[in-house]
Amino acid sequence: MSQELPPQIKNQLAQMQQIQQQAQAIAVQKNQVEIAVKETELALEELEKLDADAIVYRAIGELLIKTEPDKTKEYLKEKKDTLDLRLQTLARQEERAQKRFQQLQEQLKQAIGTPVAQ
Repeated sequence: MSQELPPQIKNQLAQMQQIQQQAQAIAVQKNQVEIAVKETELALEELEKLDADAIVYRAIGELLIKTEPDKTKEYLKEKKDTLDLRLQTLARQEERAQKRFQQLQEQLKQAIGTPVAQ
């Protein structure tokens, strides 16, 4: 099968490959954010178990800073909210990439006239 592919099909294949790479990158980012959300939730759960006058240290860069549990709870809740928003954004991006991939796949099927394996 040494037939040269038409430029339109080459272009669609290149776009599909690019979208697939983007989707993989989004999936990696999404996984990292999901891990950060779980870690934040775990830290909040542990803080809930402490007395109000407990001594708490928070990592800031290379330092551990003494802080109040309530301030740390507030910080972690804000962090979790931000991470949840980021997760929603990544999910939407992932969905758009999948839809675009499917569109290109359908166009390619029509262009070559045979079904493409998924």
